[in-house]
Amino acid sequence: MGLREQKKQQTRTALADAALALFTAHGFDQVTVTEVAAEAGVSVNTAFNYFPTKEDLFFDRQSEVENRLAAWVRTRPRGTTPTAAVRDGVLSALAQGDPALGLSKEADAFWHIVDESSSLRARTREIAERSEAALAAALAEEAAPGDPLPRLLAGALAGTFRAVVAEIRRKLAAGEEIEAVRAEVTAAAGRMFAALDRVSEDL
Repeated sequence: MGLREQKKQQTRTALADAALALFTAHGFDQVTVTEVAAEAGVSVNTAFNYFPTKEDLFFDRQSEVENRLAAWVRTRPRGTTPTAAVRDGVLSALAQGDPALGLSKEADAFWHIVDESSSLRARTREIAERSEAALAAALAEEAAPGDPLPRLLAGALAGTFRAVVAEIRRKLAAGEEIEAVRAEVTAAAGRMFAALDRVSEDL
């Protein structure tokens, strides 16, 4: 990475970190982009160059999240079914404590901010819809034109991924220990993906 790219990445990270700190302290709706820019030491125009909306500041990894499931399918080893690819991705993320799954105590603060903002709740739904659409497009690349199975399977796989995140969130909010949650959700996800894998063999 060149010096220019490093500088851009540092600015982006500074903005995202400043935004999260302010949103956590005061709530998403109570903080302005001007305040975030000042905290990060950049101009408001610079902030908007990196993040076109305030919601983008909060969901700074949105593009990565939206394309994650599709990327798992497209980059899977030869002979691996699409469902197995998503399963392996989810189980690996669970094992590694990937922040996107919310398997940490810090995730509680993140979801609390989302719950308090209607615009963030709406953006969460949009991200989920785009993730499913990207996965359906990846699956359709391997199916006959017009075959509805890719969209149906994408809905099942993306829905399972969302359910994994929701179950982690529910269990942690109930006070369960992280390692216990990891073990329970990993086992349940494995069973669910095993059932779906028989479908993806038809693609």
